[in-house]
Amino acid sequence: MAENDTAIYEENLAQALAARKDWLETSELVKLKDAIRDFQSSFFSLYNIYLKKKLVNEDPYKADVKISELEVPDSSPLPDVKRAEQMSLRLASFDTQLDFLANFYQLGMDFLNLERIKKILGLIRYIDWVHFSPDSQSYNTKFVAEIHIQAKGGTDQITMSVINESAARLSKSTSAVMSILKDLTNYYKESYKLSIRQNLTKGLDAGSANIPNIKKNFRAAMPPKSVFYQELIEEVLKEDFTENGSELKSAVLKSLAVEEQKPKAVKPQINFKNILLDGTKAIGGANISLREAALKTDGNAEVLASRKKGIWSKIMEIIKQMMNSEPDDIVYEVSTVDQTRGVPVKEELNFTQFRAEMDKKIKILASFVNGPAAAKLAEMNEEQIMGYLEKNIRDVNSYHKSLSALDDYFKSKSDDSDRSKIKGIKPELSTIKNSIVKANQFKFEYISRKEEEDQLRRLGITTETG
Repeated sequence: MAENDTAIYEENLAQALAARKDWLETSELVKLKDAIRDFQSSFFSLYNIYLKKKLVNEDPYKADVKISELEVPDSSPLPDVKRAEQMSLRLASFDTQLDFLANFYQLGMDFLNLERIKKILGLIRYIDWVHFSPDSQSYNTKFVAEIHIQAKGGTDQITMSVINESAARLSKSTSAVMSILKDLTNYYKESYKLSIRQNLTKGLDAGSANIPNIKKNFRAAMPPKSVFYQELIEEVLKEDFTENGSELKSAVLKSLAVEEQKPKAVKPQINFKNILLDGTKAIGGANISLREAALKTDGNAEVLASRKKGIWSKIMEIIKQMMNSEPDDIVYEVSTVDQTRGVPVKEELNFTQFRAEMDKKIKILASFVNGPAAAKLAEMNEEQIMGYLEKNIRDVNSYHKSLSALDDYFKSKSDDSDRSKIKGIKPELSTIKNSIVKANQFKFEYISRKEEEDQLRRLGITTETG
C-alpha cells in the first residue's frame, strides 16, 4: 500500500512540476530577464560614475576576457595596501559578468539548474544593495558604499540624481530577482527529488533507504554530472519513509501549485509606439559621450600629427592653405576584432571621413532626444520607428568599435614625450555602450510585448482600443 501511495505521489508531483515549469517559463522568466537587465543597467550607470571620478580604475585587460559560464568574483577580505587596486579589478570583473548575464546568458528552464541559480544568486548578492552601508559586514559592500559616498561629493544635480536613482533601482531589482530565484530554486529542488525517487529509492524499504546506500549507487543510477545534494535526499527519505511523510508531501504539492488566473476579457492597451520612442531617446543619449570622445580623439590626432610634421611638411601645408587646396585625408591602420571569428584584424580607417560622418550622426542623435527628429519620429508608425531604432543602434555600435580601435591606436603610437598629452576615452566608451544596452532593452521589450499581444489575440483575449 505504501509503495502504491508513493507511485501516486510521484505522478501528482510530476504533473505539478510540469504545470509549475510552464508558469515559470511563460511568466516568471520574462520578469527575471527584465529585472536582471534593470539591475545591470543601474550598476553600469553607477560604475561609470565611479570610473569618471577616478574612485576605481579601469581594468586594461577587461576587453580580452572571454566568458563561457558565469563566475562570481572573489569577495574575501584584502590587505589595506592592495585594497583599492584589487577592488577595482573585482568591480571590473563583476561588471563583465553582469553584462554576460543580462545580455548573453541562457535564462531558460531546460538550461538552468540549482548550480547555475546559485551563481546568479551569488552575482546579484555580490554587493548588498538592499542594506547598502559602509557599516555592512560584507567586505565588498562596505568598500563600494564608501566610494559611493565619495562619488556624491562635488557632484552636479544631474549626476547626483543618477547616483540616487541607480542605487534605488539596484535595491528594487535585487528584491525582484531574489523572489523569482526563490521560486526557481524550489522547482529545481523538487525536480531533483523526483529524479532521486525515480532512479534510487524506488523499491527500497525503511531499512534500506538510507544515505550510505543511496550514495553508493548514486553515480551509476543518476544522469551524468548529477550533484549529490545530501540535504535534499534526506528530505525524500523523510517524506517517503516517516510517519509524518504525508503531511510533508502535501506541503510540497501546495508549494508547487500554480494559482489559477482567469484571463480578463479586456486588457489595457499598451502604447507600443512609446516603447520604441523611449528606445530612440536612449540611443540618442549617446550623442553627449560621442561628442566628448570626438573632441579627445581630435586632440590625440593633433598630438600625433605635430610629432610627425617636419619642416618641409609644414611648408607644404602653408602653401596648400594659400592655394585653398583641400587637405589630404588622414588614414590610420587600426586593429579591431572580427566578431564572427573573435580574432584581431587590421583595417584602414579614413579618419577625416570618419569624423565628418560622426559629427552628422551626433547632431541626429541629439535631435532624437529633444529636437525636430523627435517630433518627426512621433508621427511615424511602429515599423518605421523600429527601422530608425535598429539602424542607429548599429551605427552607434560601429562608432563605438572604431573609437575603441582609435583609442588603442593613439596610445600605442605615443612616445614618452607626448604620452601625457594623449587622452583616453574609456569612460566615454562605457557610457556609449550603456546607451546601446538601454536602447536594445527597449527594442527587446517592444518585441516581447508584441509577441504577448499576438498570443493573447490567438487565445481570443482582446485589448482595449481606447
